[in-house]
Amino acid sequence: MAEIYILSDKKFKGALNLPVIKINFLDVDVDIKKYDALIFTSKNGVEAIDRIDKNWKEKEIYSIGSGTTNYLLSKGKTPVYTAKSSYGNDFANEIKDKLKDKKVLFLRAKKVTSNLNSILLNYNVDLDEKIVYETICNQDKLQSPKKGSVIIFSSPSTIECFLKIFKWDESYKAVVIGVKTASFMPENIKYTLSKQQNIPSCIELAKTLL
Repeated sequence: MAEIYILSDKKFKGALNLPVIKINFLDVDVDIKKYDALIFTSKNGVEAIDRIDKNWKEKEIYSIGSGTTNYLLSKGKTPVYTAKSSYGNDFANEIKDKLKDKKVLFLRAKKVTSNLNSILLNYNVDLDEKIVYETICNQDKLQSPKKGSVIIFSSPSTIECFLKIFKWDESYKAVVIGVKTASFMPENIKYTLSKQQNIPSCIELAKTLL
């Protein structure tokens, strides 16, 4: 029987987990005291700094979207701003005026696909960056998705790692979370683009494709 698969270990109703990616949190030093504001573009950045220094909650927080904001709220911190758009470049343009005259830290992954950092720096925002985590491909042996299944790709790294681990079957259907991620899809794989950039919306779309 065909299934709907999410390519991480995050649990969502209506889909199975196929964790082709893993998050590796880095052992780095971060001097939180000298910053006025922190930027998060994923919940992984929040989890990373929470492992390093619990005092991050004392700072102004700028969050890229509902998923990250919900995770911040679960940690007891309400962001001063949540992005209207989940694209990094749009987010940068939304917050650049708000960050004037602040010392800002962007807590980021090793690989980023947006130009958020350069946009803010070009606007003369006093920005530092710290790499606090990296996304790596899962080396564990995983079972191939069932034929006819719908695969949800939620980031460029899920595309990269899925295609490293599995051969694409012509019976599979692909759902992609956003335009940026879609730009990393190989030309030979047809996909359906989710209208909203969140996993629940992708799952609802995937149900119509089964």
